[in-house]
Amino acid sequence: MIIDFHAHIYPAKIAEKASKTIGEFYNISMEYQGSPEQLLNSGSRIGVNYYIVHSTATAPHQVESINNYIIGEVKAHPEFIGFGTIHPDYEDYEKELKLIKEEGLKGIKLHPDFQKFAIDTPQMDPIYEVIAMLGMPVLVHAGDFRYDYSGPKRIAHVLEKHPNLVLVAAHFGGYTQWDESEKYLVGKNVYFDTSSSLWKLPIDQAMRMIRNHGVDKMLFGVDYPMWDHKEELERFNKLELTKEEREAILYKNALRILNMEK
Repeated sequence: MIIDFHAHIYPAKIAEKASKTIGEFYNISMEYQGSPEQLLNSGSRIGVNYYIVHSTATAPHQVESINNYIIGEVKAHPEFIGFGTIHPDYEDYEKELKLIKEEGLKGIKLHPDFQKFAIDTPQMDPIYEVIAMLGMPVLVHAGDFRYDYSGPKRIAHVLEKHPNLVLVAAHFGGYTQWDESEKYLVGKNVYFDTSSSLWKLPIDQAMRMIRNHGVDKMLFGVDYPMWDHKEELERFNKLELTKEEREAILYKNALRILNMEK
């Protein structure tokens, strides 16, 4: 069994533009355009059973339309587990968060670098409290040496203020800031996913981080449409892990977080 904990999807009318914008943001060329159909095709090559799908509101007025889109795609595709979005400036956040949970979404995705807010800003504290109260995990883009929105040190501040929040820090806790992730996050009460990391993170550092952080707090993620599932699984399989450890990262930890049965 495989659960991809990190997949972006976009409506057909904006998929090409959205994926192009992301590629330019990270200076990479992407094979896929972010459509649900391409995601399912890519994942089927390695036997993915479930995908955590999401998109990010870069402005408050986008929140409801994006959440409605994710809700619709989850209803259309039994393989999809939806995470909604929220924005710091969205006023009626409690109502929206409760609504999307009632509609079947399982968590929230934040991308502070795209949304342009510091992840530990006090403005987000009441939002985090509602999310924690609802028992919804938060998947956050973590790190980027070019910006100061979502670095590991800021994520550590969030963990200190909100100990009941289930937080998944993507990209081994800090994209291109893995040394900082080791310093501020490894060993803390936070999950990491493997997405957008194994192409660049040295294997010895990846293994050191997994060992010191704990296999039980690691999740497999691809970050589609940036990466291909087959290539990401090949990178993952180069890690020196036991069969039981691979199974934990590939799906068992995700099942536990999402309160799902195999």
